[in-house]
Amino acid sequence: MQSRVAEGFATDSARADVTSVREGFCAGLTSQTCQFVHATIRSGSQTGKRITVQLDATGLDPDVDPGDKIRVAKAPNPPKGAPAVTGTGYTLYDFEPRSPLLLLAGLFVVVVLVFARLRGALSLVGLGVSLVIVLLFVVPAILDGKSALLVALVGSFAVAYTTIPLAHGWGPKSLAALLGSLASLRLTALLAVLLTNLTHLTGLSSEEALYLQIGAANVSLQGLVLAGIIIGALGVLDDVTISQASTVMALRRANPGLRLRRLSALALDVGRDHVSATVNTLVLAYVGAALPILVLFSAADLGISDALNLEVVAKDVVATLVGSIGLIAAVPITTVMTALLALSVAPIRSRTTMATATRTKRRASATSAPSSLAATQAHHRLTTRGEKPAILGEVPLPVQQATHMRSGPSRTELPRPHEGQADNRPEGRPRHRLRLCRA
Repeated sequence: MQSRVAEGFATDSARADVTSVREGFCAGLTSQTCQFVHATIRSGSQTGKRITVQLDATGLDPDVDPGDKIRVAKAPNPPKGAPAVTGTGYTLYDFEPRSPLLLLAGLFVVVVLVFARLRGALSLVGLGVSLVIVLLFVVPAILDGKSALLVALVGSFAVAYTTIPLAHGWGPKSLAALLGSLASLRLTALLAVLLTNLTHLTGLSSEEALYLQIGAANVSLQGLVLAGIIIGALGVLDDVTISQASTVMALRRANPGLRLRRLSALALDVGRDHVSATVNTLVLAYVGAALPILVLFSAADLGISDALNLEVVAKDVVATLVGSIGLIAAVPITTVMTALLALSVAPIRSRTTMATATRTKRRASATSAPSSLAATQAHHRLTTRGEKPAILGEVPLPVQQATHMRSGPSRTELPRPHEGQADNRPEGRPRHRLRLCRA
């Protein structure tokens, strides 16, 4: 069955390098100009063979220049008894975009690693795991006739369960983001089934559906529409849920005294801004994919109401609206789950918070240092003069003033006179002494 799909969709082709291009009259036609592309085959059993491909010069075929990498296919032989087909025996199948794609992929990897470093490397591993799950589980299961909706849900759960902890580690943040993604996916699937039935989407509007019908594949085309909506929404949900979980955890670290209601309210303020931008991104992504169809409808003077009645447009509208609703619902769900998990564990101090606390402690130590230094210096002076204070010594008033200079004495005291000097302090003034005890 899969081979019949391949017969209707795929064509054996070979890589070829364009060596030269010239224009001339088309074979069998003396009034029409064609392009003759001379190329050398670089793959397959005919490697090294020089061929010529005839292209239309009126704009129906793409422009080909010397040095381009193309793929060519051998023209099929006509049935027995039918006249021979005019031409060169080869047709242009497509361009060869492999090298530019590999270069672009390498640039993407470098940018991710330079900016995100280890976390970026883990996210690239998660991306590879996601592609493996889709290509080796979701697609084969759908081709085997399994329910496309159920396969898409299971595959989406597997992708979320693998990529989120891999990129962000296990903890309250990843657990809340994972639970929020799964809950939002269930809501998205429910809305997708409901809206698909209400709008009577059949999945027959695409060219790919035609190939599947020709190949007689046992695939539910309506299920493919549902699976596409769910998998398409998963990427956006991961972004929103992990951002909301990170916001809640950051607020919790910054102010451990926040309670559930206040913590959720502050995080939702950030979530609203994120949702407004992400919904716009989601809509523009679908509009960009359907831009040729929109241009076609505009050229045909087809009104908006008439265009919405066509399944090729209604399908993208349903996918956009269902994905947006699931996206919006993910914000409060993830916020509340993260807040509950954050309040159930002790706040983890970030490196920035710990560095700030260390600097504050150092400033406090530097502030108290002068007072201790003044007391030590005064004690040294008393010792050098021969005085022996009790225990560590009775320190006269100047030491007390120096020691408490920052707080300031309640009244000014006169210093104690040295031995042999007259005591000029007023009568009745007590002799203030400070007793220092060994700690």
